Amino acid sequence: MSRLANVFTFGGIDERPSRLRRLMGMSLGLIYLFYPVSEVIDGTVSGARAVWWMGALAAFVAVYLAVVLGPRDLDHHPRWMFPLLGVVTTMAAVFPLIFRSPSWLTLLVYMVVVYAMGLQPRRALLGIAAMAGLVLAEGKVMGADDGTVWALVLQIITLGVLFVSVRNTRVLVVQLRQAQSEVARLAATEERLRIARDLHDLLGHSLSLIVLKSELARRLGEQGSKKAAGEVADIESVARQALAQVREAVSEYRRRRLSEEIDGARSALGAADVALTVRTRGTPLPEDLDGLFAWAVREATTNVVRHSGATRCEIDVSYGEEGAVLEIADNGGGAYEPGNGLTGLGERVRAAGGSLKVEAGKHGFRVRVAVPPPLDRTAEVIADRLGQ
Repeated sequence: MSRLANVFTFGGIDERPSRLRRLMGMSLGLIYLFYPVSEVIDGTVSGARAVWWMGALAAFVAVYLAVVLGPRDLDHHPRWMFPLLGVVTTMAAVFPLIFRSPSWLTLLVYMVVVYAMGLQPRRALLGIAAMAGLVLAEGKVMGADDGTVWALVLQIITLGVLFVSVRNTRVLVVQLRQAQSEVARLAATEERLRIARDLHDLLGHSLSLIVLKSELARRLGEQGSKKAAGEVADIESVARQALAQVREAVSEYRRRRLSEEIDGARSALGAADVALTVRTRGTPLPEDLDGLFAWAVREATTNVVRHSGATRCEIDVSYGEEGAVLEIADNGGGAYEPGNGLTGLGERVRAAGGSLKVEAGKHGFRVRVAVPPPLDRTAEVIADRLGQ
């Protein structure tokens, strides 16, 4: 079974299109059947020969579609797909000789598509070369026009190379997606290991100390010593310190950076067909303002995606002597319903000593967060200006 899968990989690609989509795509190629059918329509072929003619065409189309639309999972249906490919190849090669008409040579074009999409590249190229050789040989046997024969050979080579490239591209895209998933999985695993190491470092010493002091307090208590109360107080102090360290660590894990939120906003807005422009001015933000602006970007862009119907969004960040300012604006309809997100953002901004302004109207939706510089920094700025 594994050897057959290495030879015939018509379904060796994940995320395949549905059978309906495949049928629609392949139906466009049935235009080549116009050439043999036209000979029946214009009366060149008639009577019993026309019946055999159309019956053979119908049989070829049925087997061809069975190969194209058949099960793609070779682990379940590998054995009968390959013989079916042999049957349709034989029909495409033999029918032109049976009916002695150059119009039947177009069946070999269909085989090129099947080979290109179904076989490994090296075997597919061999199949394409074989079909081109058959066109030349059978065309010569039937005395077909050289121009027609060479035109078919050119189409076979062109389509063959094109579909081999298409299949290789699809394989590469799937492999890339699998690699991205693996990278994300490894990153998540590494993050879990980092958190586990951090928590072990934070709690290992504290919990060991708590255990030791608890045992000592128990023994002192059994002896009726007054020192037991002091040991219990130490246990309480160590436990509180450990709790504070854990809270600080968890808060650090949950903190989002402004750059990360902008990257996330770019991805979310791009999925919603909203073009994002980002402008930054001034010096880097302090850590507390970076986290605050990250929260603001998250809430504002969420509103853009959900409510505004915008096609363009702008994020402007500036930080300098006058303080820090963040503006997020879009050109949507300005639909805005006050919710917990922006309400919570306003509370955070006011706690940082800043102000939040939200505007919604026919010209779009705008969020402006302004945080003045700290008092000591303001005094320095005033002193510098007075000194000038």
